[in-house]
Amino acid sequence: MLEVERLNAWYGKAQILYDVSFHVGRGECVALMGRNGAGKSTTMKALMGVLARRSGRVRFRGTDISSAPPYRINRLGLGWVPEDRRVFTDLTVLENLAVARQAPRDGAPQWRPEQLFALFPNLGTMPHRPGGRMSGGEQQMLTIARTLMGNPYLILLDEPSEGVAPVIVEQMAQMILTLKRQGLSILLSEQNLHFARLVADRAVVLEKGQVRFDDVMETLMRDETTQRQHLSV
Repeated sequence: MLEVERLNAWYGKAQILYDVSFHVGRGECVALMGRNGAGKSTTMKALMGVLARRSGRVRFRGTDISSAPPYRINRLGLGWVPEDRRVFTDLTVLENLAVARQAPRDGAPQWRPEQLFALFPNLGTMPHRPGGRMSGGEQQMLTIARTLMGNPYLILLDEPSEGVAPVIVEQMAQMILTLKRQGLSILLSEQNLHFARLVADRAVVLEKGQVRFDDVMETLMRDETTQRQHLSV
């Protein structure tokens, strides 16, 4: 579904990513892990083409998107849920969803508001509430639901459990498992090892913009050295 080879990225003259390589299979959830500043969010921005300077090779469903603009990458079926949510605060829940609607895609799950309200019951109770009058956790749900309205093949989820109540974190975990069962591929940026263990099939651990671990989640859970060196605060 997604192949990343020797990805490098810069903010101005400062290089952040160094030859990052990994892949995501169909219907698989891969956790991109590491401490703050390890390069997780930068990796997602580079994949979506929003960084001015990047190099390396990125293939999505067999198409080279290494130098493609963000709008084209999105139209190919790659969705992105940024960590800062970015809901339209003056629009209602239904209006936020309508903005992101795209045509159905062959081989990708198809989403309508009714299905998303079943996936996120909290949103179903407030279809006409403006985004600016929602809690942080509710805004996070809305951002994910809005991305799904584009009927993507793969979504990039940047820190979905950060800064939300424990009950919302539990709902997020169940949501990711449901999406996997429907065949959606997920690249999850996450610091919470417990959360990642619940939902991810494999883990890619970054440290200072370099891959330090790439294996199944069970191996990471047994690897106390990697956890201590690259994940512990």
